[in-house]
Amino acid sequence: MRLGLNVGYWGSTPVDNVALAQEADRLGFHSVWTAEAYGSDAVSPLVWLAAKTEKINVGTAIMQMTARVPAMTAMTAATVDLLTGGRMLLGIGASGPQVVEGWHGVPYGKPVTRAREYVEIVRTILKREQPLEHHGEHYDIPCNGGTGLGKPLKLIVHPLRDRIPIYLAAVGPKNVALAGEIADGWLPIFFSPERLSVYREWLDEGFAKAAAAGTSKDLTNFDIAPTVHIVPGDDVNACRNQVKPNLALYIGGMGAKGKNFYYDIACRYGYQDAADQIQAAYLSGKKMEAAMAVPDALVDEIALCGPRERIAERLAAWKTSGITTMICGTSDINVLRMMAELVL
Repeated sequence: MRLGLNVGYWGSTPVDNVALAQEADRLGFHSVWTAEAYGSDAVSPLVWLAAKTEKINVGTAIMQMTARVPAMTAMTAATVDLLTGGRMLLGIGASGPQVVEGWHGVPYGKPVTRAREYVEIVRTILKREQPLEHHGEHYDIPCNGGTGLGKPLKLIVHPLRDRIPIYLAAVGPKNVALAGEIADGWLPIFFSPERLSVYREWLDEGFAKAAAAGTSKDLTNFDIAPTVHIVPGDDVNACRNQVKPNLALYIGGMGAKGKNFYYDIACRYGYQDAADQIQAAYLSGKKMEAAMAVPDALVDEIALCGPRERIAERLAAWKTSGITTMICGTSDINVLRMMAELVL
């Protein structure tokens, strides 16, 4: 099992992310990842961190597909890969309808269809085998109904790699299956090492479709890379309480009632009663009450909390869970050192 570092949104905390990334690089971490929602973008901080490090891979977790046309994403990925000497990992995802429609101002559409076309277009551009032409449900290139002057084009620069690893952030059955089928890796959220069975049927469905198309894929060559919050300390409950507000935010507030992917995850894990309480409290403005409704057991499933010895014991489940890369969610440089000692 490899280790990664997720620095999250730039500027969200007064943390020296450069020092964190440099220490992760020194310790032999596989990758450092940046995020975006509707604040800092994922690419600018990624390039900054890449310039300050030497060997560590740099990944986006995630670039929102609806914020960029696929050609722009392919250009960005190719550029960053050239700048870093082949360290780029392209993590993309659909985001949610509230952000897509409320911030980017575009219809949410069909996320699975969009992702399939998106990855196909990006890969076509990077291969440079022929000028780009794609006529799908979401993307029409060259577009019809414009000036009529558009023509198929080929990427001007020659990419360092014609197949930059693509990771899909996916939650629901169809999206997880799609990740297994067309992506090189999967970026799950709130992953539990005991719950791979929840997703295994969907992943296997995707692997089977990939095999039918001539690509052999299974858990040995497919990177499952969840971000795992790590909060060490002597008081387990105090550590858990640092994780609960974030869980409450996602389960309760990241989506409307009846259309919240993170609520659905909690339900799939067997926590529907708690998820109902969290959502009701959060949507009523009672954020503290929502956080306190998050079960300790759920926190322990998806995060590493407590004394070093407890974290080391808990890591055994992660190492045998089938994941390839554990992306550490922490802003504490000492946690990186601890994880390197325990895992690497």
